[in-house]
Amino acid sequence: MKRVLVIVSATFLALQVRAQSVEEGVKLYNYERYESAKQALLPLAANNPEANYYLGLSEIGLDSLDAAKAVFGKDPSNFYNEAGMARVLFMEGKKDEAGKLLNDIVDHAKKKDWERYKVAADAITYTKGGDINSAIAWYQQALEKNQDAMIYIGLGDAYLKMQTGGGEAMNNYEKAVEKGTANSLAYSRIGYLWYVAHNYDDALKSYNQAKDADPANPLPYRDLAQAYQRAGKYENALQNDEEYLSKSDKNINDQINYANILFLAKKYPEAAAKMEELIGKGAEKPYMYRIIGYSAYETKDYPKALSNMQTFFSKEKDTSELINDDYIYSGKIYIAMAESDSVNARQYTDSATAYFNRAVANDTAADKSELYRAVADGYKDAKQYGEAGKWYGKIIAAKPDAPALDYFYWGYWNYFGKNYDEAAKAFAQMKTKYPKEGSAYYWIARVAAAKDSEAKTGGAVQPYKDWLDFNAEGYEHKDADLMYAYQYLTYYYYNQKNKAEAMTWDAKILEKDPSNEFALSIKKYFETPQKEAPQK
Repeated sequence: MKRVLVIVSATFLALQVRAQSVEEGVKLYNYERYESAKQALLPLAANNPEANYYLGLSEIGLDSLDAAKAVFGKDPSNFYNEAGMARVLFMEGKKDEAGKLLNDIVDHAKKKDWERYKVAADAITYTKGGDINSAIAWYQQALEKNQDAMIYIGLGDAYLKMQTGGGEAMNNYEKAVEKGTANSLAYSRIGYLWYVAHNYDDALKSYNQAKDADPANPLPYRDLAQAYQRAGKYENALQNDEEYLSKSDKNINDQINYANILFLAKKYPEAAAKMEELIGKGAEKPYMYRIIGYSAYETKDYPKALSNMQTFFSKEKDTSELINDDYIYSGKIYIAMAESDSVNARQYTDSATAYFNRAVANDTAADKSELYRAVADGYKDAKQYGEAGKWYGKIIAAKPDAPALDYFYWGYWNYFGKNYDEAAKAFAQMKTKYPKEGSAYYWIARVAAAKDSEAKTGGAVQPYKDWLDFNAEGYEHKDADLMYAYQYLTYYYYNQKNKAEAMTWDAKILEKDPSNEFALSIKKYFETPQKEAPQK
């Protein structure tokens, strides 16, 4: 009798361990750790239909559709495998065949049989092509038999696929929390709902609850990283994505996204190195060369940038995957190459122009301001300031209500490109459009002074005096700017032999800079007249 008890006890223990192992594999699958789930489920799949089903789903998660078919084909009459095969059929665009399989599953459900309804509903919820209303109805039938937390989560996910289903999704996620057996997943879903509703405090609270419910769950960290990324908080995104990677299977797409966040966080060498590492491991995708090219441009390694962008364009056969930034960066790279290679400058400049024009042609936005600014930045970085000013002028021409800063840069870069007439036009329009912007008054004077570099015509006298009299709330006349004004006025009145005016402005220079050589020479000239003119 004792021997029988030992055998029974050992058998029970083996079954319990096996059940726990299946449960662990399912949890890994739900946490989207597909490779880990696969390894956990492989030894169990031959004797456990549920383990085999999740093994097949893990293969789908790994984008191994043929392997998934083979797994589900081992026992094609088992309802788990039928549900798995339905997912494959949906992914192949065979929705009618998939629907027939799912209807067959639920038609054979017995009185207390809830699993059939759940797996059939899951097949619709987590693929594309099925009737989401059928999935909702099947989840509800499953809940009549077993109020399991994962059924509530599935029902919430189904509602989330409906345009106005957010409220019902939240209700079901909260019911899942009440069950207490899948809280980390449920809180992750609730955090997502709060985030898309722009309720960021509650989203953060829910994500932290998801972390606390199961520290091994990587999904809250991934979701937080994505949320911070969308909000433009890239350092926070990077921190959470690194935590996510430490807990996940680090699949290729996850690592690519990590490299992308590195780029957005302006960690350009690290972003490029990560993409190069993945290429070296045989995980090459055209997108990777894009990030390497962009990053190389940002670190001023223009030959490397050009080489990688050329590789990207040659490998990306699907033109729908190209984005306007590809053309913008290419244009900026060619402009930078023109600046550093005078022999081929004309060729590079022509290529840059072609890419910039392609970007403009492809941009369907009614307001192209952002695009024009990006082009202008490329010219500015290459020190082609006049061209930069020209593109800011395009913004104003297309959008007269553009912000004051766009008017400013239209004039500013034309000034440094020595296009003084265009700069004067820009600042005059800025003054008219934004009369409380003191910088317009100042730069009108600076442009006039540049056109009268020897201070003989007095073209900048009144503009500088207008600027000095300008007194809008919050505006500050900076010392460096004041010195430009005082020196011009001093020099003009010196040229006019107007001692009183010249000495008045000269004194203002010396008040700020007692050792200023120009001001001291003017003072000396008028105090002890001499033939030689002081040098500005």
